[in-house]
Amino acid sequence: MRPRAVWYAIAVLCALCLPASGIYPVFMMKLLCLAIFACSFNLLLGFSGMLSFGHAAFFGAAAYATGWLVTAHRWGAGESIIGGVLIAALLGLLIGLLAIRRHGIYFAMVTLALAQLVYFICLEAPFTGGENGLQGVARGSVLGILPLKSDVVMYYLVLSAFVAVFAFIRRIVHSPFGQVLKAIRENEQRAISLGYEINRYKLVAFVLSASLAGLGGSLKTLVLGFVTLSDVSQSASGEVILMTLLGGIGTFFGPLVGAGIIVTLQEYLSDIVGGWVTVIIGAIFVACVLVFRRGIVGELAGFLKRR
Repeated sequence: MRPRAVWYAIAVLCALCLPASGIYPVFMMKLLCLAIFACSFNLLLGFSGMLSFGHAAFFGAAAYATGWLVTAHRWGAGESIIGGVLIAALLGLLIGLLAIRRHGIYFAMVTLALAQLVYFICLEAPFTGGENGLQGVARGSVLGILPLKSDVVMYYLVLSAFVAVFAFIRRIVHSPFGQVLKAIRENEQRAISLGYEINRYKLVAFVLSASLAGLGGSLKTLVLGFVTLSDVSQSASGEVILMTLLGGIGTFFGPLVGAGIIVTLQEYLSDIVGGWVTVIIGAIFVACVLVFRRGIVGELAGFLKRR
């Protein structure tokens, strides 16, 4: 067995044993949901070279869609998650069609503007609960077979989703499609000269990234039992950028590490230092940029390669 496969097996085994370790399951589920969100953003930025300032639009839209389907229509967990992912994919298609023809900062500004539009729709629409959001979202069951009331059962569902997303992204990146995305990231003009219709590839990558972000948002709604405007706000878009940069752009484990650091600091330091936790996270980010230019995982991988 290859060393990399051994490390993957150890990581999965540790994750499976976490409920027995005494760690609060809801905390781990929230971390995994945000890790899925960060992985989806890393697919867009790290492997496709597209910087979106409004990725929370997909995360939050799917969260609201799932919460609304559960509370208003009494859908089950499985159907609601699928509905949320489809809403995120459709939104990704609409925004992608408008944004992918722009480059650099113009692409980022288009995504930011359209994400703000989604935010105000969630604020003003009558079915979203306005500033109060949607409360009392029941977990229900998957296909009427797997009840999700237990935190342990819900944890294993979220863990399975994360592992599936991780494997899916690895498969995409190492596929011929992923190699074209890397070529577009490195040099768009050369990819065009080779005959690739880069806008088509970028649109597919954008929709895939939006769909995976929606999956993270839908799961987070079921885990916590509510969805608020913070899930679709600009601060959520900033946090996912921070997670990806901190962990390491273009690495597979970087988003997970970045999400783990940010969520842990927010969860355990906010009660001690209050609002200063944002300052601490900012200081860590600045230190990481100065010392670890490729992110924590990127620098660690480079060190091991040199050794």
